[in-house]
Amino acid sequence: MPVGGLGRIGMNWTLYGHDGRWVLVDAGIAFPDNDGSAGGVDAFIPDPEALHRVVGRIDALVVTHAHEDHIGAIQHVFPRQITCPIWATPFAAAAISRRLEEAGTLDEAEIRTFPVGGAFRIGAFAIRSIRLTHSVPQAVALAIATPAGTVLHTGDFKLDPEPLISLPTDIEAIRAVGDAGLLALVCDSTNAERDLPITSEAQVRDSFRRIFANRPGTVVVCCFGTNVARAISACDAASRSGRQIALTGRSLRAHAETAEKLGILDSQDMLAEPSHLRGLDRREMALVCTGTQGEENAALARLARRNDWRLPELGLGDTIIMSASVIPGNEAAVERVLEPLRARGVEVLTQSEAAEGQPIHVSGHAGRAELAIMHRHARPRFVIPVHGTDLHLRAHASLALDCGAQAAPVGADGVVMAVSAAGIKLIGRVEIPVIGISRDDGILPRATSAGKAARQTQRPGLRIAV
Repeated sequence: MPVGGLGRIGMNWTLYGHDGRWVLVDAGIAFPDNDGSAGGVDAFIPDPEALHRVVGRIDALVVTHAHEDHIGAIQHVFPRQITCPIWATPFAAAAISRRLEEAGTLDEAEIRTFPVGGAFRIGAFAIRSIRLTHSVPQAVALAIATPAGTVLHTGDFKLDPEPLISLPTDIEAIRAVGDAGLLALVCDSTNAERDLPITSEAQVRDSFRRIFANRPGTVVVCCFGTNVARAISACDAASRSGRQIALTGRSLRAHAETAEKLGILDSQDMLAEPSHLRGLDRREMALVCTGTQGEENAALARLARRNDWRLPELGLGDTIIMSASVIPGNEAAVERVLEPLRARGVEVLTQSEAAEGQPIHVSGHAGRAELAIMHRHARPRFVIPVHGTDLHLRAHASLALDCGAQAAPVGADGVVMAVSAAGIKLIGRVEIPVIGISRDDGILPRATSAGKAARQTQRPGLRIAV
């Protein structure tokens, strides 16, 4: 049962049930449009009380990777509203622990780590993690096996041949799951309608090297805080071009610290603080910062306002590399931040304005060609498209049928599907209200919920709303 993540980008929650027991995969948030229409709401999550009414006992939360749309709800819901162990790779576990510590609930939570490629059991669910490449370290797919069969939940992925911070996606492990007989593939659909070439973080690294070497002033790379590979590429380019580099932005620095502890990143080429750049010639300075979505308090916005003495002043001859995609709805907010920088003569490179035709950003999500490769190796009987708008889901379903799937139903949040050797069957739909959360107040009053409470009926081994 997809709880969230269908018909929208973000808020990815998926429940798997067998013999009356349930495992939740991911618990993320969705962001509101940056147009002020959300009325003080910073993010949206499914109403956790609705899940209690629907399924009762959830035995575990298993996390695929450390992006906000997959873990952002955890500190608001766990461990008090949903009480169960949280399973994650070391990088994701560190990110979750920081959030729970800030919420004051870390001591109450039970966090269990598993290595990338590791296997573990939760009741009747035998789970094996499979290494993926994505725009965050230690992303995994989950092969979830029960006596009814095996489902492969991909999470977010791409097939990067040279990901820089790890080995490529473990396609042989995916093929092995297919060889053993895969009942269903529950698969990311974010780029399912796009015919994209297979791209690599190595291409971005090479582009950074050229830009850092050729620009006369300070170079700033703006990326997501979780994109450790992008920060590593910026450090490599700075070292090669004779620049000193620092990181700024709370999330970026926290994730870099975790990556260093796990041996993913070496910080010896970084300055400890961005203020240590002061006094250097502009040609000797480089910075990695957050703020790709126009966030008011992020480092890029502080650079634009010139109200943070720790950051260098940017002007004519300096360059900002916007190394991320803008989430639809955030375009105006991003432009508001970039406008004063451009007015001061700063060159701003976006995906459409990349220098020398080289990519300054590559997507972390599989396009149609990569999805087709995943399907050919996994060879599932059924495909359930998730993580995307209706356009993405339908494009993915069409591709899945072309790749040999017997069925590829396009569902919606709350739709319960029974998957077995006998086929795939829609059982019913659960009404799951969406509620707002704010940075200051946490979960907002129930009056902000959308929808009505679900009405329960009983079926053997499953409680659903119809």
